[in-house]
Amino acid sequence: MAVYTEVTDEALRHFLASYALGELVAFRGIAEGVENSNYALKTEAGDFILTLYEKRVDPAELPYFLGLMDHMAARGLACPVPVKGADGEALRSLADRPAAICTFLPGVWPRRVRPEHCGPLGTALAAMHDAAGDFSGSRANTLGPSGWLPLLNRCRGGAMPAEGVFEELSTALHQVLEDWPRVLPVGQIHADLFPDNVFFLNDGKTPRVSGIIDFYFACTDLLAYDIAVCLNAWCFEADFAFNVTKARALLAGYRARRVLSQAEIEALPVLCRGAAIRFALTRLFDWANTPEGAMVTRKDPMDYVRRLRFHAAARGPDAYGL
Repeated sequence: MAVYTEVTDEALRHFLASYALGELVAFRGIAEGVENSNYALKTEAGDFILTLYEKRVDPAELPYFLGLMDHMAARGLACPVPVKGADGEALRSLADRPAAICTFLPGVWPRRVRPEHCGPLGTALAAMHDAAGDFSGSRANTLGPSGWLPLLNRCRGGAMPAEGVFEELSTALHQVLEDWPRVLPVGQIHADLFPDNVFFLNDGKTPRVSGIIDFYFACTDLLAYDIAVCLNAWCFEADFAFNVTKARALLAGYRARRVLSQAEIEALPVLCRGAAIRFALTRLFDWANTPEGAMVTRKDPMDYVRRLRFHAAARGPDAYGL
């Protein structure tokens, strides 16, 4: 469920009066997503997405997220465009929450990832990095390496999904922090580019990316770390076997648009270990801190512990099809 804050018809019509979008036609909650309240909005001007930003989002960071989307869309990236009201502002308040309207993107996200998705994904990721290259804003990665050890320590003593998993993650984390690359190209990254954040249209033999959404983990960090997140999210099968065909397609698509330095290529194994640890830790925190009986489905941290084990065994970038 991704509607935490209900919006009344009266409040919505008052909110829409600040925009030149015409009369309200339809309005419904969107079940997908976990961080914010999202609504599909249809007015006389077309289809849009209304987002109410919930308590886990720092309102001070919203101008960065909205500004980044605006900037990249102006440079041709298919991503949501924040809609400005009559006062020229995109961010305002609704139901005691910061709120914004963004344009609607056509397409569907792939429930079953195929190699044909991975090449276009890689090209779209490189295009995003290119489009954001001259963005003046900056945001620290709060879920980057500096935040991993404190997050692990907050899980200490809590419920674990398997025996020894805390110790396994602790050992792996200390090694990753020791090996983490310090000098690689930096820019604006998505940092959460899972399949449900990429829309495709199948209007030919090869699926094409029609849009990238959900930039609310975006930050300023190593560009190649974004690739590592995608290798974790897109290139493992249901049995946790790594699909090198998907990885090769993803990397080829990316390199067709942006050249990877030799240092970035050589850093892929440790970057992939770090990305696996990041998602294992956030899932572990939720696992250890979700109260009994809570109406929420916890994601299993072991999904990313198993990915981590593959990356730990990788002896070089050839493990990823390079």
